[in-house]
Amino acid sequence: MLKISNTLTRKKETLSFQKQGEISLYVCGATVYDHCHVGHARSAIIFDMIRRYLEYRGFTVRFVKNYTDVDDKIIARAEKEGRSWHEVADEFILAYDRDMDRLGISRPTVAPKATEHIVEMVRLIEDLVAKNRAYIVDGDVYFDVASFKPYGKLSHRHLEDLMVGARVEVDPRKKNPLDFALWKQSKPGEPTWESPWGLGRPGWHIECSAMAMKHLGKTIDIHGGGEDLIFPHHENEIAQSEAFSGETFASTWVHHSFVTVDQEKMSKSLGNFFTIDEIFKKSAQFPEPVIAEVLRYYLLSTHYRSPIDFSDQGLSAAKNGLDNFYTLFQKIEEISGDAKPQQDETLKPFQKNFEAAMDDDFNTARAIGVLQELRATANHSLKKGDLSKAWSAAEMLRTLGRLLGVLCVSSQDWRYQAWTASFQTSNGLDEKTIQSLITDRESARQNKDWAKSDQIRNQLAEAGIIIEDRPDGTTRVKR
Repeated sequence: MLKISNTLTRKKETLSFQKQGEISLYVCGATVYDHCHVGHARSAIIFDMIRRYLEYRGFTVRFVKNYTDVDDKIIARAEKEGRSWHEVADEFILAYDRDMDRLGISRPTVAPKATEHIVEMVRLIEDLVAKNRAYIVDGDVYFDVASFKPYGKLSHRHLEDLMVGARVEVDPRKKNPLDFALWKQSKPGEPTWESPWGLGRPGWHIECSAMAMKHLGKTIDIHGGGEDLIFPHHENEIAQSEAFSGETFASTWVHHSFVTVDQEKMSKSLGNFFTIDEIFKKSAQFPEPVIAEVLRYYLLSTHYRSPIDFSDQGLSAAKNGLDNFYTLFQKIEEISGDAKPQQDETLKPFQKNFEAAMDDDFNTARAIGVLQELRATANHSLKKGDLSKAWSAAEMLRTLGRLLGVLCVSSQDWRYQAWTASFQTSNGLDEKTIQSLITDRESARQNKDWAKSDQIRNQLAEAGIIIEDRPDGTTRVKR
């Protein structure tokens, strides 16, 4: 039974859904004014993992993730660079898609742009005005927070407390400092659309409500995003959506914690961020599928509701952890060749433990622990000479790892080929030279020329090539 921590109720609840076998999932996407950083990568990887696991559990997932392609930050960048706002938005939509593809993120079912849904937004706002849930001031339209009694139910704060601590720009035209803009009268040079209130553009919050309801209906099974969106964005989405429809906007709210640097949230405003592109460039000695797999493994090694401090040391540890799995795969493939032993049913408890971890609020940290236990079992089976069990364990590792976007390999898979290819040249030694040195060392060992054997081992080690002496001969360890 899959249970999810619901921000709305502050309880871990059994997954509920409206249509049998189907899950509707909406995630707030990027505001496309700059390149994505590792914090955005964590969000994308988390919801990609959730989608993968729901599909593994037999659900059809309709996944909607939007682009906010009209926003103050986009307009500001366009003005600074002397470009049009839509040129900026288009550039960074392409950059976002490229980064997601590099990270192995599956494309959403629908990826709507806010600017393609202006008609839906205007209709929604018109309805709220007609119901006295919103009011017009000089071409701007504001949502009347006081008209929605449950306001604050997602952030678990009372309206009175929110008003006292409201960190919003004071506007004397508002009835309440917490009232938020549904429609903004455009300033000179800004993007504009026709509306009953004059030329203008939508507010941020109304965009997601309009897109979510158009593509998923009035009630969504799961709505997700970072914990920084709980208030005010998601709180405001609930207010305007439920005031419009009279129905529950989302049954389950899933929020992940931040990526931090030195215990501070990674953000562009603090200037302490690493873009996804920078991560790939700084690890350019490895093919991109390797880097993506390492980053996914690293970010999923911590539960999504806990913060994770980003560091080179953490990435290196993740790389070493993955290397252990690939070393196991290499050993088994070298021994088994084309033979495919029978599945070992005694390994079924590992699959059940993995599923139990994932069913418990997508606990990827515990699920990866199960994979590590399974790898240890496979290595132990190899030492005992039980190839059938070792091979079966490796196949299960690949199957379960694929749900996290790691270990999704076979000997024919391009990811595996890319991984092993990354070690085929090192510090000026080409593959032919490496193999020749390994052969020379094997001959030296047979002749008991231990000095030469050690000298070749050291030469290879200095070039980053690790070899291992086994009963069946010397072999190179593909890290």
